Amino acid sequence: MQEILPEIEAAGATLVALSPQLAEFNVKMVDSHKLGFDILSDPKNAYAAELGLRFELPTEIAGIYSSFGIDLFGNNGDDSGTLPMPGRIVISADGLVRATDVDPDYTARPEPADTVAVLKQLKN
Repeated sequence: MQEILPEIEAAGATLVALSPQLAEFNVKMVDSHKLGFDILSDPKNAYAAELGLRFELPTEIAGIYSSFGIDLFGNNGDDSGTLPMPGRIVISADGLVRATDVDPDYTARPEPADTVAVLKQLKN
């Protein structure tokens, strides 16, 4: 998303990511990757759950994360074993949801270029 940030901003939009990670890990991510947008913290995936966009991570997948040195439980600050479904939600300045792209398959991610296309379409 960082790569298309200038296009997002040119469309008059603001990019914000939402993550179940503790705020300290989100800040570290922004700093280490030199991101030009904020990553907000959603403790225990509460907001994702409210939207119906939270899923329980299968035990075998959690094991794969651990084998790569990723401590989901420690980074997220809870032991729920849940993650948000990856997706894009476009919200207008008046607070209305204008577009969504969410897939329950956690390996399917919205294409960044599609985000720009949605924003340009909404701008017209």
